[in-house]
Amino acid sequence: MQKAYDSPNVQGMPTLAQSMNVFIEKKVLNGVTVYYGKPSNVSKDFINSIFFHIHSGAYVFGKGEAGISEGIVLAASLNIAMVSVDYKMPPDHPYPAALEDVISAYNGLLELYPNHNILIGGSSTGGGLTMAALLKMKELKLKLPDVVYLGTPWSDLTKTGDSYYINDGIDRLLVSYDGLLEEAAKLYANGINLKDPFLSPIYGDLSGFPPTFLITGTRDLFLSNTVRTHRKLRDVGVEADLVVIEGMSHADHLFLPFAPESISVFKDLTNFVKNHFKKEE
Repeated sequence: MQKAYDSPNVQGMPTLAQSMNVFIEKKVLNGVTVYYGKPSNVSKDFINSIFFHIHSGAYVFGKGEAGISEGIVLAASLNIAMVSVDYKMPPDHPYPAALEDVISAYNGLLELYPNHNILIGGSSTGGGLTMAALLKMKELKLKLPDVVYLGTPWSDLTKTGDSYYINDGIDRLLVSYDGLLEEAAKLYANGINLKDPFLSPIYGDLSGFPPTFLITGTRDLFLSNTVRTHRKLRDVGVEADLVVIEGMSHADHLFLPFAPESISVFKDLTNFVKNHFKKEE
């Protein structure tokens, strides 16, 4: 299943990168494989900035070049350089391997770019893992990123929330929690309670998180995950903006990056990041 899912994404990556004028280079950062992406025209607002990307894929898909399409789309849309983490995944590497890789790569990023503005984030699994990483960064007392991007985050691995039921069979991508998603969650957790905050960070202490930008859609199976995360962030005093796109299924803003709705949201995200980054010298 992993090979069948990832193969077309690997094959399509060079075309996507070329069409969006993003140069991709495979590197190793603090022992972790990453993909560095640089758009042809980096914005003057983001010269000393980096997007630390964490890919999606239900914790089991998106290995290697198959996991960097979102990083390419956002690097091109925001005109910002990015580093995408190729974290280890089940079945060979269940929790906490992915989280450990993200933290290791992030430490490497801090050493490489000590004075850069950092945008951290991803969609779906990438969003949930971003939140888990921020909880771990707080625990380890690491310097936190400046801004957070959460695209329809998988912030709760349990079937909790209205849209898990209302949008069951409506979401064109995820379709349903029952089946693949549930089994992927259990495979990743490897026997740990799914409500553990490092698995389902919605149950963690989100206070102190950097300013956060969240995206979802009215047909998204993870609409409730995103809304609940936004509300919890606001309740603990974190500045958080929530965008809900009419008629959008899970992460359609990435699969349809040139749709008017997607372009509009990327513009909002760009402005949000600019407003919360330290001013470039």
